[in-house]
Amino acid sequence: MDAEVNRKGQSGVSLVEVMIAMVLGLFLMGSVVQFFVQSRQSNRVHEATARMQETGRMALEILSRDIRMADFWGCTSSIADVVNNLNPANAGYVDYTSGGINGTEGGTGVSDTLVLRGGVAKGMFVEPPYGPQASANIKVPAGNDLEQGDIILVADCTGGDIFQISNANPGGSGTVVHNTGSTTSPGNYNASNPGCAGANAHCLSKVYGGDADILDVQEITYSVATGSEGEPALFRNGVEFLDGIEELQVLYGEDTDAPGSAGEGIANYYLPADQVADMERVVGLRIAIVTRSMHENLVPGGNQSFSVFGTAFAGDDNRIRRAYETTVNIRNRQ
Repeated sequence: MDAEVNRKGQSGVSLVEVMIAMVLGLFLMGSVVQFFVQSRQSNRVHEATARMQETGRMALEILSRDIRMADFWGCTSSIADVVNNLNPANAGYVDYTSGGINGTEGGTGVSDTLVLRGGVAKGMFVEPPYGPQASANIKVPAGNDLEQGDIILVADCTGGDIFQISNANPGGSGTVVHNTGSTTSPGNYNASNPGCAGANAHCLSKVYGGDADILDVQEITYSVATGSEGEPALFRNGVEFLDGIEELQVLYGEDTDAPGSAGEGIANYYLPADQVADMERVVGLRIAIVTRSMHENLVPGGNQSFSVFGTAFAGDDNRIRRAYETTVNIRNRQ
């Protein structure tokens, strides 16, 4: 009798209750999915922002370092006192005497290019015997890191010469040769230097003594182009350097004050490359780097706005963009 009563007292879950439970479950599942999507989107934004910040800061740091050291020619104070003995007729020739700072203006929303030239100190000085003619080889400490084909500068406080090392094993022998010929390119040829006119024009401008040091010479070109991943990237001498950089903008700070005046060495204004009257009077640069995220659909509610040197821009692909700016003084022109 008790068993029969218990069976009659049991009741199941009605269809209505099942449907209510399903609806509540759907609401709960929708909330979980929405939270997951929002969390995932937030993580994507944070990851993209962190990567862009790292890229922007690294680009500005390396650019600033190269800008500060531009137009350095050793003890000699000006590139006007340096003779370029490279052969202008051959590939690889660089007109170093055109100055340590140059560039091109890309225009609004189009990247500029920046060219920096100068020497890099090696802590290496000329050793005896010196000369006796300007055509003679140069002696340096043996066991150095010089190689055939290196373009170097030998300079003291009154002048310098840029040339390409033509002999093999200058590092082991401690002898640097600056002959003409086809051993290296562009090679050396400067018929205007005295003593070695004509086809054998391999003289330097003078004989250097123990107060002259040896420097590496470099030309660095920064530009923005499409990288290996199909994304914009910063290039250094034609080699992809940092990806995710969409734009490089440069303003040149020109000093128009007279030598010896109170304002000498301080930029009076900053202009694009095509408006600079004299690049030799540029004492500082303002650099702007625009980085962008690798993925689209990261900006909620539409496209993001940003500014470069006070000019507003807006993206058209829902990517995140950040502009990083800095002003760098050219140490060798202060």
